[in-house]
Amino acid sequence: MKKIELLSTNTAHNSQIGHYSIKLNHYKGKLASSTLLPLIILIGSLALLLRPTHCNAQQTATTLVSRDGSHDFDFNIGTWKTNIKRLKNPLSGTTEWINMEGTVTVRKVWGGKASLEEIEVNSPGGHWEGATLFLYNPTSHQWSQNFVSAGDNILESPTIGSFKNSVGELYAQETYKGRRVLVKGTWSHIVANSHQYEEAYSADGGKTWETYFSASLTRIK
Repeated sequence: MKKIELLSTNTAHNSQIGHYSIKLNHYKGKLASSTLLPLIILIGSLALLLRPTHCNAQQTATTLVSRDGSHDFDFNIGTWKTNIKRLKNPLSGTTEWINMEGTVTVRKVWGGKASLEEIEVNSPGGHWEGATLFLYNPTSHQWSQNFVSAGDNILESPTIGSFKNSVGELYAQETYKGRRVLVKGTWSHIVANSHQYEEAYSADGGKTWETYFSASLTRIK
């Protein structure tokens, strides 16, 4: 008898659960149709709007990473007349400049993988010569500029960088008169028969720069 009552009670209880389940499903259906469906449509619309932007950003990033800059210094090939100004005492607050004139000859070497620049200059202190080897790194897509003076035969710390919007900026660190400074070399105003090169020091981590070397080059051939 208790077993039958228990079965009856369970049956009635299950019937109630089934009734509430049907009601709950009914309200769920209404909720889905009235609330979730517009939300799903909104999310889908946003996804369609954002997808082209994501693709364009991805394509731009890929283009920047894979850019081949191996011909960025081709403009420098040839023979040039150079007019040079050099600040006598950089980072001292003085503005006394030394003027020099000379000839620069640049040619490609190693099958075009690098270029060699040879400089001859007459200055108030006499005649001096130097050479610069320009090397392109195809992995980092950056150039290094390596200068050595014939006077001391010491290879200076290379400046390293790249070109953007026809302006080349290369950086290094070196010690100048006991101070650790940043060096920036800038190639600009590049046209077929002339261009400009400048070097600047920064003693405050790149916040301010003082140009101490400026060369204007005009093509001879």
